[in-house]
Amino acid sequence: MGMIVWAALLFGVACIWASRHLAISRARREQPPLTPASHAGPPAQPPFVSVLIAAKDEETNIEPAVRSMLEQDYPAFETIVINDRSADRTGEILKSLKAECPNGRLKVIHIQQLQDGWFGKNNAMREGVNQAKGEWFCFGDADCRQTSRRTLSMAVRHAVENGIDFLSVLPRLETQSVWEKIIQPVCGAVMVFWFHPEKVNSPNLPNAYANGAFMLMSRKCYEAIGGHEAVRSQMNEDMQLAKLAKAHGQRLFVMQNDGLYTVRMYSRFREIWRGWSRIFYGCFETFRRLRITLAMLLTTNVFPYLSLLIAACVLATRGWSEAGTGWQLVAAACVLVVAMQQSVIFRYYKLSQANPWLAPTFIIGAVICVGMLINAMLKLNGRTTTTWRGTTYRGSQLARP
Repeated sequence: MGMIVWAALLFGVACIWASRHLAISRARREQPPLTPASHAGPPAQPPFVSVLIAAKDEETNIEPAVRSMLEQDYPAFETIVINDRSADRTGEILKSLKAECPNGRLKVIHIQQLQDGWFGKNNAMREGVNQAKGEWFCFGDADCRQTSRRTLSMAVRHAVENGIDFLSVLPRLETQSVWEKIIQPVCGAVMVFWFHPEKVNSPNLPNAYANGAFMLMSRKCYEAIGGHEAVRSQMNEDMQLAKLAKAHGQRLFVMQNDGLYTVRMYSRFREIWRGWSRIFYGCFETFRRLRITLAMLLTTNVFPYLSLLIAACVLATRGWSEAGTGWQLVAAACVLVVAMQQSVIFRYYKLSQANPWLAPTFIIGAVICVGMLINAMLKLNGRTTTTWRGTTYRGSQLARP
């Protein structure tokens, strides 16, 4: 009887994976990405846009980030870069870039001190907004590189034509190392599990999500939700701003990009572990959400592969005919689940612009992701600290600047 229940549970997991095929097909049909060819150009009457980029110790990334933004074909914008207490060559590079830009399109602000009670990036963005002239703000990260000159034009046109107050264009993740290729797609899938674009984009649902790599927001929306003052001590300010936008009745919209810009979030395993642990801790916020996510990964990924390993060992030891009907059912169910999972992951990787032939490594990333979720729980409980850009947190409280 126990073997039949085991096999039935595995068949149930196979059905869960089969349902994901429908979700992927619907996403491909109903959620097209923003591309360089999405619109003919910027709006006929383009609003002035202030692009704001906060940078702390970004000497490797800051020059391509700023240059690719200055090369945008949008006719009415300024770029404001806030150097937030950098201890490397970030400030020198920005001074050099400003000297090359005599038309005033680039402004550089240097921050020497972090105000008490503020998270560094939020304080930097607030300082930038105070000097911004735009009717719209485009908040970005220093590790973003525009791969098209039309990014800003496409985003503003899409927002204006569709009555969107807050548009977050999701990044295409650039992965180079083995660990990036294995872990990043799994973490992305975990985020989609909770923050599905279809639900986020519905004004009738409370679901909210945004990615700080590219957030285009009208000044009216920014002021209505209280700006960065309202999220001054939050690490995941993008998520919190999105929640505030939804709560204040602003039109929030997220969409993928194809060919507009890329981000390389992390390059080494330690960075990936620390970074995603922080993101999970900041985004999920409650033990309930973390436990549900953990259970989802264990049930749909670890359980089938562990079952397959056990069944394979038994069949190899006893032989197919001698193992009995129960083990034969379990083995068949395992093969079905893994085949269904791999077919879904292959399509998901193609949709998210990851290498689909790396789908077999998803289980490795899932196991690592389980560890990061447990680490996020420890952070939420205050048992471990979170350090980000020189600021340390314990639980939800600022521990030291």
